[in-house]
Amino acid sequence: MQALLDVILPVFLVIGFGYVATWRGVFTETGIDALMKFSQNFAIPCLLFSAIANLDLGASLDTRLLASFYVGAAAGFAVGTAGAFYIFKRNIEDSIAIGFCCLFSNSVLLGLAINERAYGPEALAGAYTIIAFHSPFCYGLGITAMEIARNRGGSPLVMARGVARAMFRNVLVLAIIAGFVVNLAQIPLPGVLRDGLDLVIRAALPTALFALGGVLIQYKPEGDARVIAMVCAVSLLLHPAITFGLGTALAVPAETFKPGVLTAAMAPGVNGYIFANMYGRAKRVAATSVLVATGLTILTAWMWLTVLG
Repeated sequence: MQALLDVILPVFLVIGFGYVATWRGVFTETGIDALMKFSQNFAIPCLLFSAIANLDLGASLDTRLLASFYVGAAAGFAVGTAGAFYIFKRNIEDSIAIGFCCLFSNSVLLGLAINERAYGPEALAGAYTIIAFHSPFCYGLGITAMEIARNRGGSPLVMARGVARAMFRNVLVLAIIAGFVVNLAQIPLPGVLRDGLDLVIRAALPTALFALGGVLIQYKPEGDARVIAMVCAVSLLLHPAITFGLGTALAVPAETFKPGVLTAAMAPGVNGYIFANMYGRAKRVAATSVLVATGLTILTAWMWLTVLG
């Protein structure tokens, strides 16, 4: 119960402020869209760039952690896609969009905030290691699968061009790449630049959480309830369970194992809806899955915190 009060509820209280403020008209949807654009396109990229640029790659880049998390993520994508296609009889493109919701956990907006409150700032190295590969891996897998489905019988060059174009238009991917370049090349950042980044970074998580609340009110609980239940089960239970099992088998150190499992246990991120909207596929299911799973995370994250001890 203490973990629920001290770790999870403060994060969802900020999300709730954004939800209620937008619902009551105190904050307009236009304002929320602008706030989300600031957080997603500027503040969070600055956060990721700074985190990767200053990450001790030798100490933090644990392949066991990455394997346990991303095998779970890929399994979630496979189960979600296959379930939508074979069980719920959706077409292949809808199924891939639904699988992407199972794949892309909310590692930044929810994951960082809950991990920091649960285990302290020092535990974020493991979370940042996961996040460094999150957008490239998830978008790479999802876009490749979708482009293959859309270009069945078409040119591999056209497919590759579509994947590359979508990847390198993603500002989060570009920020992560820039952070790796600065880190690996050991490029010193001027003090004035670091101070400016720090000012923007301080606004990243609270702004993003408030904006997430405002965005969620735009999603209406509609669509296929059984498909949405599958997405929630895969995202909130299967992915973290695989990460927990593999992490235990691979003896991932406790300081990165716990943040890894907790990150895997986060609800589908807004990127699940962005991906569905980008291709015009399964948008209602994606939007409702984000809304419902985010609410359920209050309980499931508390459960995983209890399991992790």
